[in-house]
Amino acid sequence: MSDKPNFVLIPDDAPQASPAPTVPGGMLTLLRTATSALSAAATALLSAPNRPDSPATTAQPTRPRLVFAVDATASREPAWAAARQVTDTLFKALPGELDVALAVHGGSRVHTFTAYTTDANTLRDHAAGIVCRAGLTRLLPILATSLKQPAVRVVVYIGDVFEESITHGRRLADAMAGQGTKLIVLHDTVDRAARLDAEVFWDLAKRTGGCVLPFDASAPGRLRDLLSAVAVYAVGGEKLLGERRHDLPGAVMLLEYLGKGR
Repeated sequence: MSDKPNFVLIPDDAPQASPAPTVPGGMLTLLRTATSALSAAATALLSAPNRPDSPATTAQPTRPRLVFAVDATASREPAWAAARQVTDTLFKALPGELDVALAVHGGSRVHTFTAYTTDANTLRDHAAGIVCRAGLTRLLPILATSLKQPAVRVVVYIGDVFEESITHGRRLADAMAGQGTKLIVLHDTVDRAARLDAEVFWDLAKRTGGCVLPFDASAPGRLRDLLSAVAVYAVGGEKLLGERRHDLPGAVMLLEYLGKGR
């Protein structure tokens, strides 16, 4: 075995290094020069424009946020079709005052959680490409993600059954209450089995100060009314909802069900 090392610091054919220049004034002058250069570099860095990914550019949202969450498992095609038809409703209720994200689970996972937007077309385009997939429900990961994002006032969820840990769901709901985030469930009970989960949904929603509303996929007009009311509630709470009760058909029902949640 060779005694030579398995690496070299300088290749054999590398040019010989030039001797270090002599700095007038000796070591003290050298240190002063280096310190001056570092100070100038730091000043230039601090005065340069922030990069897009710089923490200094991260600002708190200026508008309230709403997560529009939908169960798009295989059995949910009629409900998902109805939800797609009314995505614009959330933007039309209070134009420019609410940021909305679309969250969808199917195939036993949350496969869609969009960025927040005030553009109805953006949300509609995302919704158009989503198809229902067989699998278990995944509401809780949507709640967990919503908890990590600032200014989320409401998570509105369209679903039928609950197939996750109730204990974990309660912990998330309590955390949502601590942050002032309400859970409003539009519960589809066409399937008889779904009616068994009404109590679970009410338990989670009540913990957040939210409620459970009836959902009917065959009545998109009613769904529009309810989502309009939810959007107003996300922006201005019960006060604004009460002020709009005479011109917002879904406001009266939402206020009534919120009262039941107490």
